[in-house]
Amino acid sequence: MDTLSNLKAFVATADAGSFSGAARQLGLVPSVISKRIDQLEWRIRAPLFTRTTRKLTLTDVGDRYLRTVREVIRQVDDALTGMARASGGLEGHIRVKVPTTLGVLYLSDILTGFLRSQPMISMDIVLADRSVNPIEEGFDIAIGARPELYGRVQDKPLCLLNRRLCASPAYLERRGTPLHPGDLVEHDCLVFITSGTRWEFNSEQGMIGIDVRPKLQTNDGAAICQAAIAGGGIALMADYQSGQALRSGELVEVLQPFEVPGIWLKALVPSNRIELPRVRMLLDWLEQNLKPLTPWEKMQQTPRPDAVNKKASASPVPRKPSPAKRSRRPNT
Repeated sequence: MDTLSNLKAFVATADAGSFSGAARQLGLVPSVISKRIDQLEWRIRAPLFTRTTRKLTLTDVGDRYLRTVREVIRQVDDALTGMARASGGLEGHIRVKVPTTLGVLYLSDILTGFLRSQPMISMDIVLADRSVNPIEEGFDIAIGARPELYGRVQDKPLCLLNRRLCASPAYLERRGTPLHPGDLVEHDCLVFITSGTRWEFNSEQGMIGIDVRPKLQTNDGAAICQAAIAGGGIALMADYQSGQALRSGELVEVLQPFEVPGIWLKALVPSNRIELPRVRMLLDWLEQNLKPLTPWEKMQQTPRPDAVNKKASASPVPRKPSPAKRSRRPNT
């Protein structure tokens, strides 16, 4: 019986909530996951999951020992990493949490690029738009922009996220354009739940804070952007969310004289994980790909294809001289 593989199947099943989800995570078939859980339960003489037709839930025993098992797996991975480093290689497993929209649009490419460069490293990528304590939830790195700090966790700034207030031209034509942050109380606002309903702006007179009235609240940044494009209201969004729609004209920026303070995207790393070679290498990789310019800032500096075509069409193109036409002269 491969105890380590069975323990990994247990953790994956607990994270996914099903054998099929664990199988996808580990690259196996559900029947293998189920067999490994059965073997582990036989070994400890106790059930780890309560099984129903719809889902699996941890028993008291499973819940009590999940963190311990996770730590055991980490220690084994660390030992293997040390042995690999001694032999000149680098291997091991990294568990990373990333914000959903940012992960889908940009970070997934950065992370898969890292995996391509390190063939002996594997990774779990969990998408979640909430603050996460990486120690409690078993992450090596938790990427996010929330201000929370946790004990025995170090935070490493990755890049500044600039934010803008945006709305569709159709919405502004229908409801009018706000000229001062105080005008927002009369408008439909689209609120990202983790950002809250209090929006703050810099002005010549100092900071202005406004409690907005949500027309829509959601924890999905992509849904906020889509609702704004559809004319649902005014949204406060980071550049990586709104940039493409602003360039295409689907959205326009409002209240430009009043700057919205930026927020820092950070990597939260448990203090006992930050010096692991594979974690340190991934942090360096993230920095290299997010500084000095982020991928979305580079995209903003790239002219749109239609703009290039217009510029090209506006340039004078030398033409071949047309053959001289013979003028008919009346016979004299």
